[in-house]
Amino acid sequence: MKKYLLLFLILAATPQAFTQQKDLTLEEIWGGAFTTRGLESLRSMNDGLHYTLLNADPESRTVSIGKYAYETLELTDTVLISSPDNDIPYFSSYAFSKDEGKVLLATDIERIYRYSRRGIYYVYDIEDKTTTKISDRKIMSPQLSPDGSKVAYVLDNDLYFLDLRSGTTTRITNDGEPNAIINGITDWVYEEEFGFVRAFDWNSDGTRLAFLRFDESAVPEFSMDVYGEELYPSQYRFKYPKAGEDNSIVSLHLYTISDGTLRDIELKDAYYIPRILWKNNPDELSVRTLNRAQNHLKMYTVKGVDASVSLLLEEKDEAYVDITDDLTFLEDDSFIWTSEKDGFNHMYLYNRDGSLKRQLTSGPWEVTSYYGYDPGKKAIFYQSTENGSINRDVYRVGINGKNKKRLTNQTGTNNADFSTNFTYFINTYSSAETPYVYTLNRASDGEKVRDILDNSALAEKLKGYKTSPKEFSTIQINGYDLNMWMIKPADFDPTKSYPLFLFQYSGPGSQQVANRWWASNDYWHQMLAQQGIVVACVDGRGTGYKGRDFKKMTYRELGKYEVEDQVAVAEKLSEYPWIDADRTGIWGWSYGGFMSSNCILQGNETFELAIAVAPVTSWRFYDTIYTERYMSTPQDNPNGYDDNSPLTYPAMLKGDYLLIHGSGDDNVHVQNTMRMIEELVQANKQFDWAIYPDKNHGIYGGNTRLQLYTKMTNFIKDNL
Repeated sequence: MKKYLLLFLILAATPQAFTQQKDLTLEEIWGGAFTTRGLESLRSMNDGLHYTLLNADPESRTVSIGKYAYETLELTDTVLISSPDNDIPYFSSYAFSKDEGKVLLATDIERIYRYSRRGIYYVYDIEDKTTTKISDRKIMSPQLSPDGSKVAYVLDNDLYFLDLRSGTTTRITNDGEPNAIINGITDWVYEEEFGFVRAFDWNSDGTRLAFLRFDESAVPEFSMDVYGEELYPSQYRFKYPKAGEDNSIVSLHLYTISDGTLRDIELKDAYYIPRILWKNNPDELSVRTLNRAQNHLKMYTVKGVDASVSLLLEEKDEAYVDITDDLTFLEDDSFIWTSEKDGFNHMYLYNRDGSLKRQLTSGPWEVTSYYGYDPGKKAIFYQSTENGSINRDVYRVGINGKNKKRLTNQTGTNNADFSTNFTYFINTYSSAETPYVYTLNRASDGEKVRDILDNSALAEKLKGYKTSPKEFSTIQINGYDLNMWMIKPADFDPTKSYPLFLFQYSGPGSQQVANRWWASNDYWHQMLAQQGIVVACVDGRGTGYKGRDFKKMTYRELGKYEVEDQVAVAEKLSEYPWIDADRTGIWGWSYGGFMSSNCILQGNETFELAIAVAPVTSWRFYDTIYTERYMSTPQDNPNGYDDNSPLTYPAMLKGDYLLIHGSGDDNVHVQNTMRMIEELVQANKQFDWAIYPDKNHGIYGGNTRLQLYTKMTNFIKDNL
């Protein structure tokens, strides 16, 4: 078995050293004691030599946009600063127009779902130094036209645009209605599963707008009680299509600014429209569609005044086709595209007519991020797993598919943020032993220009605490070499016997075993390890970055192979002489909660304890896009849904089971946990459970996380 050992810290192994080190505490973990320093979100400017940062001073209630030079990292100019004297409000985020002549400023932002927000927005004219309020009411997803002369936005489910020169507001649609018709922004399920909110886009010269319309009238409505602090609870209602139910009817429309013409575009077999993107030619729009099964993707070109529709590209898969943003139209509207069609995710170059010109990357590894194309140097920049599936490196390759060069040289996780003209990139590096380090690098050869920021102070601070190396290896399970990490107690003694506690997520295409710096759960796992528990994590079949076949083998059977793998992992690790086979636990959140629930039931001879946080307990309760992508519909695949549902096996519970959910979870509804509770009650099974009032899928706010992790820690101490 091939093993990789990555030492986070080199710790003195003497009893005296351990007595000098402190224990990690939940209060510190959730109180921010180990927070990493990071860079503010920067925006590269058009010249590629400068970037901007938002600089806020809460005490004086001022905020500014500073302009910095990549080469020196020094402030060279201040684009604007908020002040009552110049009518610039205190803002929380900003966006430039394409020509950088105007800046969109966001204030009074109100969160809706995962990505969607509404707020009061302003446009600042840099040359004139004037500020324009877009609307007195809260709007959604404003976007400046390329020349900055107009701004389009959504208000009360209708699409508008404001002409900044004349001050005239034009209403494009008139039929928007809550829980019925949405114009220009997505419905709940598109936002959650296709990952976008703004469903309109300006063409390249700002003369036309393309937008999607969602008719969700037939979508079943879901309701959640909101307990709040008033005498009576209220009820929140929204459209949520569960697997097998009706989705929104989605249609595409084009609006011409000059004459107000609104044209409906007919797309055959377009059950889903997950992406629209204008080409460089202002008369050509690319539109991606999917069938309901999500295994047949088509990309169309909508062209000209008559909006003729022609097929540009087509992809099919026996399981499903993933939707990404990996699409770049070059100057002549040829395009770069990523696909799994050769068994691994790679980049391809297509001619403007959709014919394949060449495959740009190949091999038994995955392109994990596509950063973009530099037309000057005719080079493409990307991130991949070429140095092992748990690592990430940044590369460049020519548009001819040749002269590939690795731009990062440290083993771990490297993420790049490139300047607009691809002169520089800011590399964010971390590993299991090194907290985040930020450096400025040349894009031509990857050479470091200068250090920007690191977290050496955090690494030094952690030397004062009891921690252990995160040991990476592979473990052979059910015929596959699966990636694994393990954390042992710092004073580990192979002659002793330790309980085993598994953590996993296991969802399609996911990854938990990765060579990167710690998240909050890693600190908690370290704390458990120093209390005498061996903590391990294994990415089983169906997880990502090991090729198409490995990822998609769980198709139509979510929870079957993944559970088999976790049970087999627990059994194999229990063969180690220093693991107590009668003290095995598992935990997970969301999909991981679905998994831990199945493991304590179907693996009741192996697991003595399980914690499930916000679990799916039946895929019949989850949304259409995610669930049907992997399972087809319940009508088509009833056995796949029921044979792998924890609701089918309550009578098999033998061990200690803790079930946790937030009552305000709009994603995985608390209905999942309530149905699980009822099945366990009727099976006369004893278990523990907790409901967090009005908390969403993340279950956070105030002391919520501290209380939650204290509960889980005590449950483990008492029962494992």
